Amino acid sequence: MGLFGAPVIDLNNLQELEQSSPNLIVWAVPAMLFFAALEYGISLYQHRKYYENKELLGSIGVGLGNLVVSAGLKFVLLYFIVWSYNQLPWRMELNWWTWLPCYIIYDFFSYWAHRVSHEQRFWWATHVVHHSGDYYNLAVSFRLSWVQHIKIVFLIPVLLMGFHPIIFFVTNQVAVLFQFWVHTEYIRKMHPLIEYIFATPSNHRVHHGSQDKYLDKNYGATFILWDRIFGTYQAEEEQVVYGLTTPITNKANPFFINFHEYADMWRDVQNAKGLKRKLYFVFGSPARIAKEKLHEQNVISMQKEPSKPQMKVLEE
Repeated sequence: MGLFGAPVIDLNNLQELEQSSPNLIVWAVPAMLFFAALEYGISLYQHRKYYENKELLGSIGVGLGNLVVSAGLKFVLLYFIVWSYNQLPWRMELNWWTWLPCYIIYDFFSYWAHRVSHEQRFWWATHVVHHSGDYYNLAVSFRLSWVQHIKIVFLIPVLLMGFHPIIFFVTNQVAVLFQFWVHTEYIRKMHPLIEYIFATPSNHRVHHGSQDKYLDKNYGATFILWDRIFGTYQAEEEQVVYGLTTPITNKANPFFINFHEYADMWRDVQNAKGLKRKLYFVFGSPARIAKEKLHEQNVISMQKEPSKPQMKVLEE
């Protein structure tokens, strides 16, 4: 039988397809919790500031909420993926070797989805959750936005290539699990060839940096080669300062962590004058908007507080 021309999948039997799809993330959760707890314990024993308790509670809360949201949306996403598959005349049979090309193509589009999520504020709001921690540890991998599933629109080209839905689901899960181990300070630089090809802990630490040289760099989820090709690669040099350029204050509340950017965006749109300015606060560069707002705050502060020479005159 050829690779293409697979029969359509009965949308009335999605439960059977769901049961035949390996749920790798659910199986991996106990191991992920174990290694995060192990890293936490070792960092305490060694007196290393890799964790902060309130932030850790926030990471766990966000992670648990994401599992609930993912479970609730699973059937809807499954229906959409299978329906899309059935529309294609070049449907692929379920062959496990098709996983490798699917994974490479998936990672390519993940790079662009990730990049757009840093370059446009609307999408940044679905990703800022992951960057809101001021510490870098395995628990940071739990910080996945509860609304991140809308970014499936960036993966539609992968769906249109006709990969079997089970292959697509396995690819998605492996891609998510791969990103767990890169969120650690304990693995330093690896072999140069590995560092050149893959998104290692060293490469991904850069991505979480708030310094100017590290901002908007190293988007690759599995392969850092995309960054080298498209000019967004930055090697880890100076010690990374983690978190947002404007750190959040409520570190333990998963609802605040997930939705604070939407609240800020809404306030900016309300205060903006003119349609062009309002759209700028929705789709503009998050980094540029943050710098602009910081500049405006500094100007207002200077206007409210007299300068030192003026103070002396007043005193005299």
